[in-house]
Amino acid sequence: MEVHFYEKPGCINNTKQKILLKDKGYKVIAYNILKESWTKERLELFIKERPLIECFNSSAPRIKSGDVNPQVLSYDETIAAMLDDPYLIKRPLIRVGNNYGCGFDSELAKELMNDVIDAALLSCPKTSDQPNCDEKVK
Repeated sequence: MEVHFYEKPGCINNTKQKILLKDKGYKVIAYNILKESWTKERLELFIKERPLIECFNSSAPRIKSGDVNPQVLSYDETIAAMLDDPYLIKRPLIRVGNNYGCGFDSELAKELMNDVIDAALLSCPKTSDQPNCDEKVK
C-alpha cells in the first residue's frame, strides 16, 4: 500500500515516522511540504478531520516568535496563513488513497500504525541550542 507522506526534509521525527511506516511494509512516497503547490481545497482534504487549532505546527518559527497566534485566527485566516507559510502546517500530512490525515497522531496514522505510536514522535525533539532542521538540509 502506498502512503503519500508530506514532510519537511531534514525533520528528525518525520524521518523516524517514515522508517516506522516502511517497517510496517508500506511503500512511503515522500514530498517536501514546503515546495508543494497548496490550494485551499487541497489543504482542507488533510485538515478537515480534526479541530483546526490542532492542525498547526506548534514548533513553527512564526508561532514560537508570537508572529502568528493560532488562538485568534478565523478559519479563513488560518487557511490563508498556512498557504502562505507551510511551516505552520502540522506534519506529516498523509494520504492513502482517498483517506487523508494531518499529523502522526491523526486517525489515519493511528490506523496505519495499529494505534501504536510513540508519543515522542509527535513533537519536535530539537532543543533550542540545536540548529534548525533547515540548516542541516542546506
